[in-house]
Amino acid sequence: MKETIIIIAGILGALAVILGAFGAHALKKVMNADSLQSFEVGVKYQMYHTIVLLVCGFFFQFEDPMETYIVYSFILGIILFSGSIYGLTLSSIKGKKLRFLGPITPLGGLCFVAGWVMVAIYGANLV
Repeated sequence: MKETIIIIAGILGALAVILGAFGAHALKKVMNADSLQSFEVGVKYQMYHTIVLLVCGFFFQFEDPMETYIVYSFILGIILFSGSIYGLTLSSIKGKKLRFLGPITPLGGLCFVAGWVMVAIYGANLV
C-alpha cells in the first residue's frame, strides 16, 4: 500500500506541475481572469493534498484502517474538487461549460475536510 500511495502522489504531483504550467502559459491567452484563478485554485489544492499523500505514503504503516481512510479521502478530494474545477474552466473556453460539474466541486471539498478531520482524530489517538 505504501508504494502505491507514493506512486500515486508522484503522478498527481507531476500532473499538478504540468497543469500549473499549462494554466500559466497556454490558458492565460484564452481564459478570462476569473476562470484562470479558479483553475489555479484547483492546481494548488491538488498540489497541497498530493504533498500530504506523499507524507502519508512515507510515514503510515497502513495497519490502522484510519490511515487508509485518510489517504482515500484526499485522493477522492483531488479527483472531485480539482478535477471538477478543471472540467468547468476548460469547458468554458469553448462556451459549453459543463455545469453538471458545479455540484461536484463541494463534494471534493467535503472529502478534503473529512480527510483533515480524520488526521486530527488519528493524531489525538496517538497521544
